Amino acid sequence: MKKVFAILGALLILVLGSACSIEIRSSINTPDTAVPATPATPTTPSMQPAVTQVTAIDPSWKAPTPTDNSPALPNIADVVEAAYTEVVTITTEQYVSDIFSRQVTQTGAGSGWVLDKSGIIVTNNHVVDGAAKIMIQFADGRTYQGNSSNVSRDPLTDLAIIKVDLDNLPAAAIGDSSKLRVGEWVVAIGNPLGKGIRAKEGTISGIKVSLSMDEEESLYDLIETSAAINPGNSGGPLVNMKGEVVGITSAKIAEVGVEGMGYAISINSAMPILQELITRGYITRPFLGVELYTVNKSIAYYYGLGVDHGAAVTFVQASSPAAQAGLRRLDVITKYQDKDINTAPELLRALRNSQIGEEITVTYMRGKNTMTAKMQLTKSPPPK
Repeated sequence: MKKVFAILGALLILVLGSACSIEIRSSINTPDTAVPATPATPTTPSMQPAVTQVTAIDPSWKAPTPTDNSPALPNIADVVEAAYTEVVTITTEQYVSDIFSRQVTQTGAGSGWVLDKSGIIVTNNHVVDGAAKIMIQFADGRTYQGNSSNVSRDPLTDLAIIKVDLDNLPAAAIGDSSKLRVGEWVVAIGNPLGKGIRAKEGTISGIKVSLSMDEEESLYDLIETSAAINPGNSGGPLVNMKGEVVGITSAKIAEVGVEGMGYAISINSAMPILQELITRGYITRPFLGVELYTVNKSIAYYYGLGVDHGAAVTFVQASSPAAQAGLRRLDVITKYQDKDINTAPELLRALRNSQIGEEITVTYMRGKNTMTAKMQLTKSPPPK
């Protein structure tokens, strides 16, 4: 009998010991708690700064045509070697106020590339926006210090031109982004994290991609790539296996649990913008003269609007087509020509597809009343 109890005791100890080594995991998915959005208060700009004189860099400049006779390079090292000398690093300084209203200097890093040997550098608008000083370093060791007077930029497409007083620079070969295919190898070259020129390979994962940056800015005809694009890469070239520039790296989405997706503005859509920045100094577009904000249910409730969708007018510029047509702050545009408008970006896209001088009709809500207005689009004024 003692022997039986001894055997039972040993088995009990074995079972308990095994149980101690069992790891129990529980994963309970709790629904996200919806946090009511605090409606953004549309703001009207304060005193406008004085309009600066905009001058063209070179009114006779013509964009280089895509090259189609470049030999295919055998590997990525050859691609980088061919394109490396055309890439520049950009360091910026701007003056900002701290929490105690003291002026402090804030530095930033970006990239660019040589479009023309006469000293025309391409980068992103957000790299140089607000910069008081711009330091450019070339692959051969030369440096150039400029400021905002050296820059022509277009915030809407996130493109900018920097003119430097240097010549015989190594200009990049321009490719044809319409010939790109998903799965094709490309290389992003730039200045990630301000560490100097680096190259990272990847493939094209999407073409003709659209990306909304905020309520007023959306980018179109983007190239999506798996090549790593980090802060500081912005403005650098995306090159194909011939070493030709097919895109301008501009933005990156990186979320927890999601592999980073890099984006570049296609060179075919960028070149007309760059052409006008060089020959005119700024981009002309159809001009309505309003600032807009997307309406949703919370915005409609907060401001007592008569509709819960559309593009709310937050500011009307004096003497603009909208002002002459009688539009006011908090009017909500719900239709442009015959197209329904649900968001501010939709209205901006419709406006961009119109022509300067075209007469258009908008339908809008003022309180509970539906109203229409006709107006003739004018040419956008120079940037301030």
